[in-house]
This record gives sequence, C-alpha cells and structure tokens, in this order.
Amino acid sequence: MTERVIGIHAVEALMRNDPGRVLRLCVQAERTDARIDAIVALANAARVPIETQPRRQLDRATNDARHQGVVAETRVADLASEAELELRWPTLAVPQLLLALDGVTDPRNLGACLRSADAAGVGAVLLPKSRSAPLSDVARKAASGAAESLFVVSVSNLVRRLEWLKDRDVWVIGAAGNGDVAWDAVDLQRPTVLVLGGEGKGLRDLTRKTCDQLVSIPMAGSVSSLNVSVAVGVLLFEAVRQRRTKRL
Repeated sequence: MTERVIGIHAVEALMRNDPGRVLRLCVQAERTDARIDAIVALANAARVPIETQPRRQLDRATNDARHQGVVAETRVADLASEAELELRWPTLAVPQLLLALDGVTDPRNLGACLRSADAAGVGAVLLPKSRSAPLSDVARKAASGAAESLFVVSVSNLVRRLEWLKDRDVWVIGAAGNGDVAWDAVDLQRPTVLVLGGEGKGLRDLTRKTCDQLVSIPMAGSVSSLNVSVAVGVLLFEAVRQRRTKRL
C-alpha cells in the first residue's frame, strides 16, 4: 500500500523525519526555487529516486490538489499503537500536554488541529480508530509537516484511554458550548489532555461524562461556536501561556 504526501512543508518534514518511507519524489518540471531545491537535496542525500513531471501530471495524480510542485509517494505510515503510548509515556515531557479529538471527520480540520498541536509542543495526539478523518494526503498537507513530527496514536476506545490517563493523574478537560467555566479560568499547568469533539455534534455523551471539567469559549458575535481547529489553537495556546507564566 502506498500514499501521497503533497506540498512543500509536508514533504520537507517527511524527508527530514522519515526519508526511508519515501519511495519516489515527483517534482514539477516547470518549477525551480530554493524550497524545491532543498527538498531535492534531502532526497538525493537519502538516495530517494527523483522524477520530474509536468504540472498536469501532478494535478491528475493529486486530484487537482494544491501540491506546490512536489509530491512524495510513500509507504503507508501506521499511526502509533496504544501499546507504544504506554511504552513512551515515561519519556513524555512533564507536565504532560495531550490532545484528543473525538470525531473530527474533516481532513482539513484534522490537519489544522495537528499543526496547532505541533506548534504548542503537544506530547501526543489521540485519534479514535472510528469516527475520525484518516491521516490522508489532504490532512497531511493542512498539517504543514506536523503529521510527520507529532506522536499520533490510534485508540480503539477513547473513553477507556482517557480513564487510563486519569489513573496517571492527567486532568481531562473537554471543550463544550455549555461548559461550566471559561477556557482561561481553568488550571492548565498540571498534566492535561484537552478533548475536543467533531464538527457540529461536539463531544459524545460518554466522552463528555468522562471529562473532569468542561470549558467553554464564549462567543461575542452571532455564531454559536468556533471551528474545531480554531478552538484547538485557542485552548492549546492558553495552556502554553499558563505554563510559560509559571516558569517566569
């Protein structure tokens, strides 16, 4: 099984973090610039075959996605297992900051969430095996390389894994429109997993009941809620702000 990684940021991150997965690098024949040249240099160093193709051919191969002139054909990357999470748990930076997505089905939203998670220094991202967008080429491009550097874990039962985290003194904070406290009024300096639901439906009932605290992001305008990827960024960087303030 193979898949495609498209776009300059995603392909460059892949070439830096896991070049052994790349079977072939396809570069747009009509495009040459410093960023493309840097990716080609990484491919040459890793002995990855390089093929130049006209833009139309790349457009067809990616279903007219915005590939930016570079496409990597790769072996399918498996997400990390729950067993790997348990093995790596003692090595995660403390206080732990994790992200769990409960039913995000739009690949662009998933990619944007991963991009924010990487920028905020999240130790692990938990994705349910069902009711979740796949980590497709669309999601990877939206993640701008974050999908290649983050520790992303596939979980068979999100609630059970959240309970496992609670047993390790991790505070489970869910985002909900009717949350009882504002997003900036909860202590995010302790070990925390932030849990956000999918587009439209939000957190599932059982996930909601598993949370230690539900927080809301008040809306001042006419819309009732933020896009899930925006809400992820707001909450993660509130955690970053609180933790940075604590260190000062």
